[in-house]
This record gives sequence, C-alpha cells and structure tokens, in this order.
Amino acid sequence: MKYRALIFDMDGTVLNTLEDLHDAVNAMRAHEGLSPLSLSYVRQSVGNGVGVLMDKTLPADYAHRAEAERFYRGYYESHCLIKTAPYPGILPLMDALGQRGIAMAVVSNKQDAAVQPLKEHFFGNRLDYALGTTDALPRKPHPEMVWACVEALGVRREQCLFAGDSEVDIATARNAGLDVAAVSWGFRDRGLLESLKPDYLVDSPMELLKLFE
Repeated sequence: MKYRALIFDMDGTVLNTLEDLHDAVNAMRAHEGLSPLSLSYVRQSVGNGVGVLMDKTLPADYAHRAEAERFYRGYYESHCLIKTAPYPGILPLMDALGQRGIAMAVVSNKQDAAVQPLKEHFFGNRLDYALGTTDALPRKPHPEMVWACVEALGVRREQCLFAGDSEVDIATARNAGLDVAAVSWGFRDRGLLESLKPDYLVDSPMELLKLFE
C-alpha cells in the first residue's frame, strides 16, 4: 500500500459548511449596514482563510474592517453547527480507512477555534489530528500546517495523501511535497480542478478508498 495516511481539507471536502459560512458573512454585513451577498459568491470566496474572505466580502479599504472581522469570527464560531454536515459517504469512508489502519487528519484555513469543535462534533475519534489557523503557523498554501500534521501522524510525506476541493489545496499539497486528490463535490467546479492537474480527481468519497488498496 503506497499511502499510510490521509490529510483532508475541511470546508468543501469533508464538511459542507457553505450555508453556515454564508449566513455568517451576511450577518457580518448586516451588522455593518451592508446588503447581503449570494450563496454562489460566498462559495467562490472561501478557502483562503478569514482575511481573504473579508477582502472579498467587504468594500475595498473598508474603514471598519477590523471590527467587521471580529464580529464575523465570533458569529461563525457560535453558529458553525447550525446547517453544517458531513458530505454523504464521508463517515463510511473514514470508518473503512480506520479499519485499514490509515491515519487521518484535517488541516484547514478556518480558524482553529472553529475547527476543533467541528472535528469533535462530527468526527470524534475518527480523526487522529485536526489543525486550523492560528498565529503560530502560516495558512495554506504554505506547507507548514501540513508538515506539522504529517509529523503528528507519524508518517513520511511520501506516505501521505492530501485531499481537498480547491486550487488552494492543490497548491498546498504541491508545496508540501504530497500527492493530492482533488474532490469534485466541494466549493469549486470540476473543470477548474481538472485544469490544475491533481494526481487524482475523484467524484465520490469511495473513490478515495480505492487509492488505499
């Protein structure tokens, strides 16, 4: 077996968080007296962390950006379990991989204060490790978060597969020296993912399982 571990992105890969993210963005904009944004716009805006999300969902050079970001962070952290759920097939995939002794983790550009409760609520001990953004490490596509995760799992980089749904995830895996499986059920269109030439492009969680045979 080539791979001994699987590192997932969180949003758009194992969890469909889009509606809660959308609600948090629009709660923030309402707090700032701004009009709501569409679900499709927010879908294309997530993936690079809160800072970039604020860049894309607030006016340029917005005078109250810091306050708006604090409101967003607080709102999302207290409302991140409202509409979010695992994608169909993710829990059976994790159970099957666990039975094969495959180590699993999540690395996300979402703030760690949200990643940890989401991990515990939806996945419990199915995941061996979870890491979101903090001030300690640069966010994806910088490789350090992934390297920290590989070390925590106790495997070599060449034994670890990264799975994600966006251009950020493909770049992250490349920067970290990991093979990457792009998943088509998340926040980016399949055509975009195909154009980025990941090592694998899968359309269902069970297709990921085949890579561990």
